[in-house]
Amino acid sequence: MAENKTDENGPQSVGEDGDSPKLSEIFDRAWRIYEDVDSTNEPFASLSVQTKVKDAIRMLEETTRVVARLDLFSRNETVDELSTADLRFLLLPALLGALTMKRSGQDQRLDTVRTARVYYMDYLRRCRDYDLATFQMPGNTELSEEGETQQCTSAPPSSDLVAMAAQRQAKIDRYRKKKEVESRLSAMRQAVESGQAEDEVCREFYILNIRRWITVCLEEIESIDQELPILQNMDVLKENAPKQKSGPHRAPMKPFILTKDSIKAQVFGAGYPSLATMTVDDWYEQHQKRGVLPDQGLPRNVPVEDGDAKEREEEEKERKCENDDEESLTKARNWDDWKDNHPRGYGNRHNMG
Repeated sequence: MAENKTDENGPQSVGEDGDSPKLSEIFDRAWRIYEDVDSTNEPFASLSVQTKVKDAIRMLEETTRVVARLDLFSRNETVDELSTADLRFLLLPALLGALTMKRSGQDQRLDTVRTARVYYMDYLRRCRDYDLATFQMPGNTELSEEGETQQCTSAPPSSDLVAMAAQRQAKIDRYRKKKEVESRLSAMRQAVESGQAEDEVCREFYILNIRRWITVCLEEIESIDQELPILQNMDVLKENAPKQKSGPHRAPMKPFILTKDSIKAQVFGAGYPSLATMTVDDWYEQHQKRGVLPDQGLPRNVPVEDGDAKEREEEEKERKCENDDEESLTKARNWDDWKDNHPRGYGNRHNMG
């Protein structure tokens, strides 16, 4: 069974073999992970960042369980009664809230901001109990039956210009104090992290960090209170959205490819009987070469039509008859005799009775 000890570096969880890491080491490791994630240029939704966030949350939750079991903090004591090694553990809820806000997943955003707000409020209450800074606690938000966020403590109306100016001035003062604290922390950090700083320096370093995180938590809660109504309304719209009826199943459309010929037909109109085959200039040049244009007279080598051939044949016969051609006269007389003996329709009277 594991035994919990406390030394000058803070509470220590020691197993049977004595190789379990100290709570201070676990906490410092999780704190470094948060600072690394907070300053990274990678997107928060990336796998590497989300893995670091989950690992840091797991470490801080484990540290919180041990701290609660050891009863390190009490409302009946002051900050002067806390050891320097235990001061860092006051930051547990603040770091848990900050890491929770960095978790990805838009579908779980409402639960994420609610959980983070609970952590921030717990941290502010603990700081107020130890009288570490003077600030006004934010109002608790509750979800009404209509899905609207209501403030338990009445906030000043937006029309009250005096209250708005006071809020603006308070934000400016918080920002200025935050910058001053960060400047002092930057000068002390190297000495504290190297382990060479005196106890007074380490104590001041942790108290300054606690006060800096008070400002951070107030700003984060203000931002969360503005985001909560939007997320709640989105959830209400999703729940009340009409469900689409599933239509009949249709076979998926098969992809098709336009061939080169079909594209050409659509663009140039190829394949239609009225498509022009030559230009007017080409037609004129072709007929000019053949000599068949109206201003060129009759063509020399144009074939004679059938009607003209018959007329020429009749003219040739008349010319021979007029010239008393013996052969032509004999044929004409024989033809007249045959017509006399064979009236019109003579050969079609077979089987007529």
